[in-house]
Amino acid sequence: MSWPIEEVARLSGVTSRTLRHYDAVGLLPPAGVAANGHRCYERPQLLRLQEILLLRALGLPLPTIAAVLDSGRDQIDALRHHQAALLAESDRLAALAHTVELTIEDLQKGNDMPAEQLFEGFDPKQQAEYENEIAAKYGDSSVAESRRRTAGWTPAQFGAVDGAYQAVDARLVALLSAGVAPDDARVFEVLADHYAIVDQFWTPDRPGYTGLGQMYVDDPRFRARHDEQHPDLAEYKRDAMAAYAELHLS
Repeated sequence: MSWPIEEVARLSGVTSRTLRHYDAVGLLPPAGVAANGHRCYERPQLLRLQEILLLRALGLPLPTIAAVLDSGRDQIDALRHHQAALLAESDRLAALAHTVELTIEDLQKGNDMPAEQLFEGFDPKQQAEYENEIAAKYGDSSVAESRRRTAGWTPAQFGAVDGAYQAVDARLVALLSAGVAPDDARVFEVLADHYAIVDQFWTPDRPGYTGLGQMYVDDPRFRARHDEQHPDLAEYKRDAMAAYAELHLS
């Protein structure tokens, strides 16, 4: 049995454009091409797509996923490994969700949640990795400054920032999809809002803002988040940020 690309997109939630991109980079070639030029997929391709999505959910970038899939590892053994990783991530997210739930309840009741409980579910090792990456790229002062500026922030404030980031990325995807160049004035208008968000944590100069854009491409976690919205968003945003920094920052 085979499925046309439109049906695979519907079943998986992956857009046809992304499936074509996966084919173009050799990650997921179709089983064949129909007379009308449309790609079609069979069960082996669907299983491979499932594993791609599992690895994406774990934050791996596409080149790493390709290496994992082509390593010759036993499929069942690989799936068991992915399952264990996903279950661990599920437990971590459940703990975070519970912490947020308790925080909401306490705020509604006017109570002061014990400080220790505010951070249950957060992974100190992962946070240390984030901070080490930032410190290595931009210096320890940026980490200290970010901590100072966000001291006392509530989960709602962090959530608002996350929503603002998503809104910026949605606007960039629209411009990217319309074929607007990354150094276009319309893109710079969006990046002005993006810079203002970043400035809530630390104030990057030209090298800092350019380096942040490169980190969106190089870091698997940031890359996965951008790839979910558009396979070219990370590079587009990097190039736009570099152009913006060259023109507007010192």
